[in-house]
Amino acid sequence: KITRTSLGPNGTVPHDDGRGQISPEKQTVANRRSTLCENSKPFQFCHEHTAGPPVSKVGRRVCLPDVARFHPPSSIQLVSGSIPDPTHPGKTSPHITGMNKMVINHLDRLFVTSDAAVIVRELEVAHPAAKLLVMAAQAQEQEIGDGTNLVVTFGGELLGNAEDLIRDGLHPSEIIEGYEKALGKVLEWLDELVVPGSETLDIKDKLAVAKRLKGTLSSKQFGYEEMLAKTCAEACIDVLPKNPVNFNVDNVRVSKIVGSTMHENTVVQGMVIRRDCEGTVKNVQDAKVAVFGCAVDTSATETKGTVLITSAKDLEKYSLGEEKKMEEYVKMIADSGAKVVVSGQSFGEMAMHFIERYGLMAIKMPSKFELRRFCRATNAVGIIKLGRPAADELGYVSSIDVKEIGGTKCVVVQQNDATSRVATVVLRGSTENVMDDIERAVDDGVNAFKALTKDSRTLPAGGATEIELAHRLAAFGRKQTGLDQYAIEKFARALEVVPRTLAENAGLNATDVVYNLYAAHAAGNMNAGVDVSGKMPWCDLATDENIADVFLVKWWALKLAVEAVTTVLRVDQIIMAKQAGGGKGEE
Repeated sequence: KITRTSLGPNGTVPHDDGRGQISPEKQTVANRRSTLCENSKPFQFCHEHTAGPPVSKVGRRVCLPDVARFHPPSSIQLVSGSIPDPTHPGKTSPHITGMNKMVINHLDRLFVTSDAAVIVRELEVAHPAAKLLVMAAQAQEQEIGDGTNLVVTFGGELLGNAEDLIRDGLHPSEIIEGYEKALGKVLEWLDELVVPGSETLDIKDKLAVAKRLKGTLSSKQFGYEEMLAKTCAEACIDVLPKNPVNFNVDNVRVSKIVGSTMHENTVVQGMVIRRDCEGTVKNVQDAKVAVFGCAVDTSATETKGTVLITSAKDLEKYSLGEEKKMEEYVKMIADSGAKVVVSGQSFGEMAMHFIERYGLMAIKMPSKFELRRFCRATNAVGIIKLGRPAADELGYVSSIDVKEIGGTKCVVVQQNDATSRVATVVLRGSTENVMDDIERAVDDGVNAFKALTKDSRTLPAGGATEIELAHRLAAFGRKQTGLDQYAIEKFARALEVVPRTLAENAGLNATDVVYNLYAAHAAGNMNAGVDVSGKMPWCDLATDENIADVFLVKWWALKLAVEAVTTVLRVDQIIMAKQAGGGKGEE
């Protein structure tokens, strides 16, 4: 039985989508539209200016019709050029059956990924309104590290619905008021939808943490979420500080080595450097480490000098003095107790000769960022001048070995105790593109772990949260007396984009899936989400598969998307400055 509460927004059956009948909002607003929109034309792009909105002949000031001044760019009009809609690349990306995108950036670098953060970052967005959505997605990436797809897709849907309301005669201020009121209720209801028992989590329990990370990873690498969740949990817990809130995502590194399969992924408590060491010493155990930011070589003078050599004996003495100085430096390093010398620059031939004589291991690390991480992993202090290191400047390492992994020689730095503050995930795969995608999944898993250290709560996955919120908002909107009720109902309809997209990507009938979800939620099944296999009308992923969404990811995504949309709606004119450079002189 379909009751009033089981219907979609506007009181229509969800699968009917309001077609074939006049919606209540259009009946109510018809009179007002005739007064507000009389003699006005809808917002149109000028064919002569495909890179932006209509531009007048004089200067770069945008000239819009009276009502079109309040008409925000729709999600379809947001980006000019070959990509007409920035939300479209994200719409077929979420969840397990989402399609990959082949993105070629301005440097001709190829990305094959379904990660919205990468797609948005690499696209060159020309329209200023679209840039607001992109900035919201980037803010989500910086704040949480996951959920950028939801920000872009949901924001684009809200803008598209706002366009319909403006065409019907509503003023943008009324739409903004309705959206903000809906957002306030949605964030309030999110607390009620939390999965029972998720409020507490032993953040050092690898199995418990891996279960929480499955939801994030299953949408990136379906079929490998169990394996990747355990890998991410192990790496994160290895570098977890005493106060979990201080967890730093930069302490979990990824090293990609071509070959083998994902089943060979390992976690190293320490670092993996993809290069061979400089000398013949390939293995050191329980060693002190000296790290130099400068080159381990004879230093050249700042000023030019002339040395007059009159005989072979003078030449011999000159070379001997240089050798003695270099041996003195290396002997000081060896006497300090260090067995490993790490340089951020190069090793000279003479320096290598004495390093070999004293049985030291030499490692070259050209990247200053890697050098900093190495110092963090070994608790060493980088020394900027060649000389005898002090006791408190030396680091310690349990073992350093040169291993060959898939034909690539790597220096593996391991710490067998709790002193290490860096862990490395060694990823294996057939191609660079495959491993890039796995790396992004691991990054999202690590960011999800950081979110769990702040708030361990989770929400029902598979579109269950969005449908429940849409179901409640539709009922809430019908009780409102002002014109903002239409914006609230459009907000509810925009939330349907998540389950609808999941269903479409899985090859299911999206209308039937959304209808079944509304019916299930009306019957009290708050955890009912999309069953992408199509075997059941709906499924409870939290109970059946231990898959759930992280609370903070959803909370921030909804908040940032609505803030970006309301910012766009508050714009009534776009005024662009002239390009830099003087104008052409009169001929």
